[in-house]
Amino acid sequence: MSNFQHLSTSLRVAVLYGGTSAEREVSLKSGSAVIAALKSVDVDVIGIDIDKTGDWLPQLQQANFDIAFLALHGRGGEDGTIQGLLECLGIPYTGSGVLGSALAMDKLKTKQVWQTLGLPTPGYCWIDASTDLEEVWQKLDGKPLMVKPAHEGSSIGMSKVDRLDQLQAAVAKAADLDSCVFVEQWVTGKEFTVAILNGEALPVIGLETNHQFYDYEAKYLVNDTRYLLPCGLSHEQEKAIQALSLEAFNAVGCQDWGRVDLMMDEEGQPQLLEVNTLPGMTDHSLVPMAAKAKGYSFPELVLAVIQAAKQRYGF
Repeated sequence: MSNFQHLSTSLRVAVLYGGTSAEREVSLKSGSAVIAALKSVDVDVIGIDIDKTGDWLPQLQQANFDIAFLALHGRGGEDGTIQGLLECLGIPYTGSGVLGSALAMDKLKTKQVWQTLGLPTPGYCWIDASTDLEEVWQKLDGKPLMVKPAHEGSSIGMSKVDRLDQLQAAVAKAADLDSCVFVEQWVTGKEFTVAILNGEALPVIGLETNHQFYDYEAKYLVNDTRYLLPCGLSHEQEKAIQALSLEAFNAVGCQDWGRVDLMMDEEGQPQLLEVNTLPGMTDHSLVPMAAKAKGYSFPELVLAVIQAAKQRYGF
């Protein structure tokens, strides 16, 4: 803890958590864990629940603190909205800024940026009310597809589709949550996630689940998901995936910390899926797991995120 000990007495931190998205419950757990970690190393910390009442806004303006630690997930907290408010109020905060947050929250725009730069990502089609779903099925080779709402996190609203006659219902399910829906080619292969911390890619984690894919239940509710660390790749493969993930993270303007999810297809080629700018910080979460493998305790990880923001703001 010695590298971060000076933060314990030099800062007062406000942890912003909760939010109004579908990921509120997860965010409450993340925020509570961050608050407990900071208290355990004697950091002066307060928690501010960003709920639907709006009562938190005066508290945000009047509370005396040095920096906001963002533990918000989903729309309203991870999409540049709260970041823009904090910019207007002149409040320093952790994590990605307005642009990086907004881009990364939009899975479709993220894929378009990656494609422009020649980074590997599964083929896809954007869906609107006039889209011929049979044409989409044929264009994407008529194999299993993944239907995704563009702006949800934690795999909320996502569905694997094995047959054309399942596609309409899956699109409708996603459209109930988001006006922007896209269909992505299914990647058969192993799933990996790479945590990014202050410009460094942490050890790669392999993911295995008995579910069709790494969905909300597999992430937060069950205990049979398998986390492989070491990830099972060769040293050269892991280094290549770390470098690709860091490039993908930087490509959409992200900063400080986050997580990149990807698959390794049947040909052994990586396929980028998405960037999470404010990943979970719960007992099931992946960034703390990767950080532990790198030698960080949970409080040290939290303090490292704060230190990265401090460096950006120059204090």
